[in-house]
Amino acid sequence: MAAQAASSRAPDAPLLSIGQVLARLTPEFPELTPSKLRFLEEQGLISPARTESGYRKFCSADLDRISSILALQRDHYLPLKVIRGYLEQIDSGHVPTLPGAVPGTPTMLPMARRFGKDDLLRESGASGALFTEAVSAALITPGETYGEEAVTVLRALVELGRAGVEPRHLRGYRAAAERDAALIESAIAPVSRRRTASSRARSAELALELAAHLERVRVSLLRSALGRVTNG
Repeated sequence: MAAQAASSRAPDAPLLSIGQVLARLTPEFPELTPSKLRFLEEQGLISPARTESGYRKFCSADLDRISSILALQRDHYLPLKVIRGYLEQIDSGHVPTLPGAVPGTPTMLPMARRFGKDDLLRESGASGALFTEAVSAALITPGETYGEEAVTVLRALVELGRAGVEPRHLRGYRAAAERDAALIESAIAPVSRRRTASSRARSAELALELAAHLERVRVSLLRSALGRVTNG
């Protein structure tokens, strides 16, 4: 993978410092820090060039790759080890299915798509009224732009609405999510308290891994409950 990244660099293209990378990407990904970049390199997801003095330098392909990684984390809640495998398949010339996606659906970027409200409604098929109800029920956080996750939520709400399930019926979901977040925060506290350069990045990665495990437990419990309902 490192060889793939290195070979994609145009020899005459200008290279960027860490500060320049942050200036370009933090408007879209405010959680990006120098420590996060170093952590991504330690994990083998990016391979920036080095000057003779050892300073990292990034090309445009590096920026695209970093954006893809951060978007996969933000919009799809994928842990880095899953993202690494996904990118390795792309580096090998394959067109893999995005982990968790329906097979056969497009998986290449734009993974970092952002939507204004009008585009969000058009993409999800939701009405303005449904969007307002979703915001009121704390299922969507209002903002200037929205990610793929908001599209997913609204699409689900459209389908639930056909069965008579309204956003107001799901108010408890936000409270449950906050409880899960508090549980994860407590679990990662020993890592997040460390003063090493990669501790913040590692704690964020661990939080995603724990969230994925909690989701598996939640889905299993729901299936079990549905079994009792459908079997009488």
